[in-house]
Amino acid sequence: MLFKQQALLRQKLFVLGSLAIGSLLYLVARVGSLDRLQPLCPIDGRFGLRSQDEIPLRALQFKRGLLHEFRKGNATKEQIRLHNLVQQLPKAIIIGVRKGGTRALLEMLNLHPAVVKASQEIHFFDNDENYAKGIEWYRKKMPFSYPHQITIEKSPAYFITEEVPERIYKMNSSIKLLIIVREPTTRAISDYTQVLEGKERKNKTYYKFEKLAIDPNTCEVNTKYKAVRTSIYTKHLERWLKYFPIEQFHIVDGDRLITEPLPELQLVEKFLNLPPRISQYNLYFNATRGFYCLRFNIVFNKCLAGSKGRIHPEVDTSVITKLRKFFHPFNQKFYQITGRTFNWP
Repeated sequence: MLFKQQALLRQKLFVLGSLAIGSLLYLVARVGSLDRLQPLCPIDGRFGLRSQDEIPLRALQFKRGLLHEFRKGNATKEQIRLHNLVQQLPKAIIIGVRKGGTRALLEMLNLHPAVVKASQEIHFFDNDENYAKGIEWYRKKMPFSYPHQITIEKSPAYFITEEVPERIYKMNSSIKLLIIVREPTTRAISDYTQVLEGKERKNKTYYKFEKLAIDPNTCEVNTKYKAVRTSIYTKHLERWLKYFPIEQFHIVDGDRLITEPLPELQLVEKFLNLPPRISQYNLYFNATRGFYCLRFNIVFNKCLAGSKGRIHPEVDTSVITKLRKFFHPFNQKFYQITGRTFNWP
């Protein structure tokens, strides 16, 4: 009997010892991780902040948690005042391009502690009904943020909608504009794939890409097809340049953002005059998904929705060749205007 009691006591001591060691190892790992995260937290002198104004590590918790609750309307005016939170008009907008990687770019920029994103596409400037509601309606659609953070929204329809450049100019003539592009033919097929998936979910039939992209009467590229028109980047950009100088635009390589995101994000940080805070620690490749996912901190990781990275249908190679030949002169002009060259065929 005594032997059994001693054995039971030793077993309990072993379990308690294991738990204690495990807890100690967790704390050591957590402290080490917080040390690695430290470069993400302070906002440096580029914002002209005093040391007492810097965002402590706990501010990230507000950004990922409390700010979300505030945006849903679950905060009192006193709480908002206490935390010095405001709803600011965006200082930068991702204006396009559809299926170029606008969502991925927005989510990746949101890794930066000085950036707060509008989660939904607002469609303020491209929707007449929304635009008629006025600028205060637009402001109230923005997330809560600290005064020294910048708000970014994205609505890819802005890039191709004629009225938008003038409307944004009237709001803020010095705003910074981000355009993310992919190889035009690939982008057009991706555009088609998204629409096709939507049709299939509703058990509706849809034309093959080849039939839409090529005019059956002329056997030439069908410029009336929206997916083709959207990929003529230079035509849309020229309309924007009537209101904004090219220096207020930054072109992001959407294809490179998929395979090598950090250098592209660092270029955006520089364009937005943000201190460098996004590092390789914040980006990790998910072999299962085949894409980079985001690491905000030790406990919060995020991958883009499963709808991203759809498998494209097979397209006749002769149609792809015809489209690439069609886009080529427009691409060359786009390179010339923007000063950025891509390895597009």
